[in-house]
Amino acid sequence: MICQIAYALVDGDRILAQATSKELGRYGLNVGLKNYAAAYCTGLLVARRLLQKLGLDDIYEGNTDVDGEIVSTEYDNKKFFVEEVDDDKYPFRCFLDVGCKATTTGNRIFGALKGAADGGLDIPHSEKRFPGYDRDAKEYDAEMHKERIFGGHVGEYMEYLDEEDNQKYQEHFRLYLENDLDADALEELYESVHEKIREDPSPSEKKSFSPDKSFKRKAKITYDERKARVQAKKDAKIAELEAEEE
Repeated sequence: MICQIAYALVDGDRILAQATSKELGRYGLNVGLKNYAAAYCTGLLVARRLLQKLGLDDIYEGNTDVDGEIVSTEYDNKKFFVEEVDDDKYPFRCFLDVGCKATTTGNRIFGALKGAADGGLDIPHSEKRFPGYDRDAKEYDAEMHKERIFGGHVGEYMEYLDEEDNQKYQEHFRLYLENDLDADALEELYESVHEKIREDPSPSEKKSFSPDKSFKRKAKITYDERKARVQAKKDAKIAELEAEEE
């Protein structure tokens, strides 16, 4: 998954910060990089990275108590989606751009949104697309959302498969088991990842690249050579057909 903070100019977009779920290995998360909990971590990472870049990370720490609740405050007759607003520096406001992705309730997109909001970015949103929202009853269960943020849904499925089909459990969660992760260890794992992201959200150093100068492309053949090659294939096929007839 890729999260970017971008702004538009006439000649194209500019990316202020970017984070991908592949980077989460630096923080101890090496499996399940496409689920809801990983989306939250990626959103948290891009938020903390941007605020660190702008020198706002100490002013806007975000929501360190991950409880699934919507964080907002009124300041100067305006609503900001952060806990407090600094008198000198307003929070960094951005808006969710989902592109052509489906905005169904519980989609991973909203996991990334929640992570970025908890990371200290001012992103206008509501609870209506978060896991735990009941559209009919118009009620929001923040505890259910919190469970999803900490991989509770993955843990439940792990327990279910372990009881019902151990062979499928061993195959489906092979990477989890190789990393000594079971259902009971997931919440502690994600808590640790969140803490480590906050400690150092800076991007990793780019690996040096040295091209292989010994590599040489094959020289292009001429038109006459291509024509001769095609004729040779035709002659070979004709000879094969004649041999079969005989």
